[in-house]
Amino acid sequence: MKTLLKWIAVAATIAAMAVLAPATAQAAPYCGITWGSLPKEASAGSSAQLTDVRVGQHGCYDRLVLDMTGDVQGYSVRYVDQVVFDGSGELVPLRGGAKIEVVARSGAIPTDSFFLPNGELADVSQYRTFRHVAWAGSFEGQTTVGLGVRARLPFRVFILDGPGSGSRLVIDVAHRW
Repeated sequence: MKTLLKWIAVAATIAAMAVLAPATAQAAPYCGITWGSLPKEASAGSSAQLTDVRVGQHGCYDRLVLDMTGDVQGYSVRYVDQVVFDGSGELVPLRGGAKIEVVARSGAIPTDSFFLPNGELADVSQYRTFRHVAWAGSFEGQTTVGLGVRARLPFRVFILDGPGSGSRLVIDVAHRW
């Protein structure tokens, strides 16, 4: 009987602890990032022209910036199996475990100043997430850039005004989920 009473007391204590214990906390998103990896797009076109492609590193993500002469309004950014050159459909070789196709619905006339000596658009050799930034062409009012990344990770896309009358199409890719 004493043993049974002990077991009942132990069970009651365990039950009380379970009721009083806070629910298991879910892990907070990495750096508060809740972007996801699904395609992002805006359908409007633009008469802006691409003038530069830049990259930057931040604590939680790597950033790709397409500088435009005017207001860029339309874009499509998505993970793809392969990035192809606009117009020809030829494969754009990209390093990395995943590939992002960045399409700005505006034209560009690439010059030698766009490219590094190795033909790439930016040096991302020391980046955590980016592996390769490559030209994929400009055809019929749209410009495509291939972005090779370490893995399929969350990303966001937005447009910033300036400098001057220009604008910037910004793509941030998180370092991890």
